[in-house]
Amino acid sequence: MNEMQMMLEQMVERFFAEELDSTTQASSQAGHFSQDLWRGIDELGLTRPLVPSEPAALGASWLDVLVVLRATGRHAAPLPLAETIIASWLLGSAGLDAPEGPLTLVDVDNSAADREQLRLESRGEDWRLSGKASRVPWGRVATAAVLVVTHEGQQRIVLAPRAGTEVTNGRNLAGEWRDDLVFRDHLVKTTPLLQSAGRVSPVRLMGGLARCAQITGALDRVLESTVRYANERRQFGQPIGKFQAVQHNLAILAGEVAACGVATEAAFSAMQAGGDASFLVAVAKIRAGSAAAQGIAIGHQVHGAIGFTLEHPLQLSTRRLMSWRAEFGAERHWALQVGQQVLDWGTEGFWPQIAAH
Repeated sequence: MNEMQMMLEQMVERFFAEELDSTTQASSQAGHFSQDLWRGIDELGLTRPLVPSEPAALGASWLDVLVVLRATGRHAAPLPLAETIIASWLLGSAGLDAPEGPLTLVDVDNSAADREQLRLESRGEDWRLSGKASRVPWGRVATAAVLVVTHEGQQRIVLAPRAGTEVTNGRNLAGEWRDDLVFRDHLVKTTPLLQSAGRVSPVRLMGGLARCAQITGALDRVLESTVRYANERRQFGQPIGKFQAVQHNLAILAGEVAACGVATEAAFSAMQAGGDASFLVAVAKIRAGSAAAQGIAIGHQVHGAIGFTLEHPLQLSTRRLMSWRAEFGAERHWALQVGQQVLDWGTEGFWPQIAAH
């Protein structure tokens, strides 16, 4: 992490520490969106940092974005910041202007069912979208949704305004909003994708990358909370952190957090370098999911019953870890992508590719 990224991290950490409290978290769980929190993060230029045309943009790199998204995971920020950053970058890369306000991503996989569920039609100069998008992150507050739809064999990026859609409210396990959007002959903007992510939709690829960063941040908080609790909670006259079994689990947790962080940083570095980062994103998402499982188990084991209560902040991180590891493809999905990539490389190409990464 360079000096600029350290300053950025301090700025974001200070903002969330000052502006995001238990009242705001409880309000979000009750179904209220904090416009003040969103306005504050937007004024810092963090909602569209990768879009140079934005007046408030930082002209940031992907490694800067990693710093920001890791902070959102660490603080369990109830905001569609990850989705807005990725959506605005996808639109900018395709030559489409990103609208104001929060944006969201619709994860459409390559299955026949998903391709049939959302249909794109051309009518003269107009493009219309019909169908249902399920479990859209923060769908009810987003200005627009960004998705990739295959039309006549060609992948197209689509900008679909939320206004005029039918919204059914939903939540994930963490209580974050995951809503169904129904489009009925909906007027959209669209353009062909210049570059394809191969077997994986660019929305799923980039959404998975963002979730890796958030998982890394949430695991940082779980480790910090668990170590602190182990040093404070006393049993048999001494802190439980003095017991070898607890120390062993804490060491495992620290190793998982470190491994997740390294894999995620490698994927973001590959994005920064340009070219095809899909292999490293897949590896990072697999590693993040595995680390999340360990983090949830060890964190709650050390905390005991108190960690399961809504009054204790541990659940803000662990419930998000449970949800995020499955969003934009769970470990099985990404493991299949890695396996297919290795097969495509073949015996001659496997080692050079692994050594290059």
